[in-house]
Amino acid sequence: MNKLELMKTANEVRKGIITAVHSAKSGHPGGSLSAADIYTYLYFEEMNIDPKDPKKPDRDRFVLSKGHTAPGYYSTLANRGFFPVEDLTTLRKVGSYLQGHPDMKHIPGVDMSSGSLGQGISAAVGMAISAKLSGDDYRVYTLLGDGEIQEGQVWEAAMLAGFRKLDNLVVIVDNNNLQIDGPIDEVNSPYPIDKKFEAFNFHVININGNDFDEIDAAFKEARATKGMPTAIIAKTIKGKDVSFMENQVSWHGAAPNDEQYEIAMADLEKVGEALCQK
Repeated sequence: MNKLELMKTANEVRKGIITAVHSAKSGHPGGSLSAADIYTYLYFEEMNIDPKDPKKPDRDRFVLSKGHTAPGYYSTLANRGFFPVEDLTTLRKVGSYLQGHPDMKHIPGVDMSSGSLGQGISAAVGMAISAKLSGDDYRVYTLLGDGEIQEGQVWEAAMLAGFRKLDNLVVIVDNNNLQIDGPIDEVNSPYPIDKKFEAFNFHVININGNDFDEIDAAFKEARATKGMPTAIIAKTIKGKDVSFMENQVSWHGAAPNDEQYEIAMADLEKVGEALCQK
């Protein structure tokens, strides 16, 4: 995909996020919207995957460590063809396979169940070690929240990844600076995030995580990096492209009402129309 196609796809992913969370009347739109460009790049450009064969042995693996941003993950998988986009309206409903957090047993394309913060990166490190032990060449990607990295388990996993020189592992931190209780630097600051990962023997790349040129360059750099894992610190805007959600901590885990839904979808339609002019 070229940059414009990726931008258009990310906009569709964002529409799916708003639609799903509105339909569920609960969920986590803010961090889903901030990471939509990362999700889109991974699933439409970077990763070796096949929606027709979700369990193919040589596929690249993805672990959503910040599992509460499942609406973004599901919207991406649906738009990529793993399951119908129409099913996004069943999010969090009784009997639906689209639970509030990712479930590897019931959702096509999900490689790891997640939701308890801090644990996803450990699973990803285990997958990366497994590939090394088996001589497999698949790559492993994991997306963490910047509030999530206040969890100690994250750094235990990072220590092992650096020690084992897991150059088949890419850790992405969605650095939107907001967690459920407020700005991360006021709750329990993890800054400087890049220096911490460097201390654990990671190759670190700082980017604007809502800019596809920078995202593209970072993942290419990660792929070319040998002998150490890569951490991409992606500075993003929480609630990206929805006017009343941007940089508002109140939209960490809240659903738009009918009126807000109409405003949000109109915002995203405008973004889409602007992209069609390019």
